[in-house]
Amino acid sequence: MSVLVFIDHSAGQIKKSSLEALCYGAALAASTGTTAEGILLGTVSQDLSELGCYGIGKIHQVASDTLNNLDARVFSTVLAEAVRSTGANIIVFSNNLSGKAIAPRLSARLKAGLVSGAIDLPQVANGFTVRKTVFSGKAFANVSIHTEIKIITLNQNAFPLTAGQGTAQVIPLDIKAAAPDVKTVSATQSSGQVPLTEAEIVVSGGRGLKGPENWGMVEELARVLGAATACSRPVADAHWRPHNEHVGQTGIAIAPNLYIAIGISGAIQHLAGVNRSKVIVVINQDPEAPFFKAADYGIVGDAFVVVPKIIEAVKQLKGVA
Repeated sequence: MSVLVFIDHSAGQIKKSSLEALCYGAALAASTGTTAEGILLGTVSQDLSELGCYGIGKIHQVASDTLNNLDARVFSTVLAEAVRSTGANIIVFSNNLSGKAIAPRLSARLKAGLVSGAIDLPQVANGFTVRKTVFSGKAFANVSIHTEIKIITLNQNAFPLTAGQGTAQVIPLDIKAAAPDVKTVSATQSSGQVPLTEAEIVVSGGRGLKGPENWGMVEELARVLGAATACSRPVADAHWRPHNEHVGQTGIAIAPNLYIAIGISGAIQHLAGVNRSKVIVVINQDPEAPFFKAADYGIVGDAFVVVPKIIEAVKQLKGVA
């Protein structure tokens, strides 16, 4: 019996959310008195043995180039065989696009209970109960799993990423992968910035910035903070910013440690995509803006006055130009 963590990757690099899942799996294994192992489908440029610093003793790898692009049907089939061969009874995914696509299919194949969007370690003193978010992060639910095999998807930025010492043993798995149903013709990947779903700090702008020509201060604040940039839906619809930066119910749902909203009123659709943020800071000149009700900190003022002062203060604090 063991905990098996799915290691997701893109463009040859392991995703930060998978490193969080490894830490979560290691902590879960410690609480249940078992061992934690990882599994990676495809190939990466990183040395997998180095992942042992996250508390993982073994990394199983199905090193087939056909698995470098996600096909949920193929992945779930390969993973089901891997679970049987390793004897794992708890499987952990990140609750990202890959995890959301694979975990339900794997659950059906293994007849395993599934809890998606976990935010904490399961309570195992009396059964196996997982805490998760529901209703777009407005409430929490405690869900018990009674099946022999259990599957959990972990919300991103919900569990601390901690590295220690140690290396992992990399074990090749000889599992034949079927030809994928989905063929990737081309892929366009944003570069030069922190991916929104993995960013610990996000600086976001709305219509209060009045136009795309004023976005420089948002990008400058993001640069000095080491943050990702985002926007509200009206901004993306007006083509001020690309749609891959749109956060909200109809865009990307994020959960950074710090979310800074500049000139965003805070419509319920926007809140649904960002209310899992640990700390929300709102900058708006309208004191009646709904976003202030959800904010941990609020500044009532003109963004064109407030934001440059924040940028200067951060530069002074960090000693950067």
